[in-house]
Amino acid sequence: MIKAVLFDLDGTLLNRDASVKKFIDNQYDRLNKWVAHLKKDEYSSRFIELDCRGYVWKDKVYREMVREYDIQGLTWEMLLQDYLNHFKSSCIGFPNLIEMLNELKSNSLLLGMITNGKGQFQMDNIQALEIKDYFDSILISEWEGIKKPDAEIFERAMRKLNVSAEECLFVGDHPENDVKAAQNAGINAIWKEDKQWTNVQADYIINDLMEVPFIIKNV
Repeated sequence: MIKAVLFDLDGTLLNRDASVKKFIDNQYDRLNKWVAHLKKDEYSSRFIELDCRGYVWKDKVYREMVREYDIQGLTWEMLLQDYLNHFKSSCIGFPNLIEMLNELKSNSLLLGMITNGKGQFQMDNIQALEIKDYFDSILISEWEGIKKPDAEIFERAMRKLNVSAEECLFVGDHPENDVKAAQNAGINAIWKEDKQWTNVQADYIINDLMEVPFIIKNV
């Protein structure tokens, strides 16, 4: 019997691609005085390219942006701080996020989150999506001192919720850090489809978050 559902954040609950595009377009407008020598599309597309879907931290991204485009009057540190201050205002959840969480909670399921990333930054984004209170446990890699795909962070989440691997499902978008890592911890994994990858060996595959309650009812 499933008692708990664990979720990844970026690419699973948070539509990170859409959020990044919204943020970087807004940053260009906000800091136009210093970046007006660039076209908006150029500034946005280069940031997205360097960001590598979040797998490159923004200190490296902004160092390269400042160097490459000879940005004057703004340091990479200032651009990074702007990112830290304002990204949360651009957070976009995937469709049916709140409806799905309400459905799971109405069925008395425990909810957990395991996300890699900077502690306060990720918590700000979770709060911006207005989903923090749905979760019984939230583990963020910086604060935990351990990150996915290490099985220990999954085991820690289960201990916090007092459930076994057989009583859990994990939902994530990354084939290695989420799906395979959860399975290595003994947890059945739901892959939230991402067209970047194919042939992912998940226990279940979804395209829409509202498929999660349906899977649980039929496990």
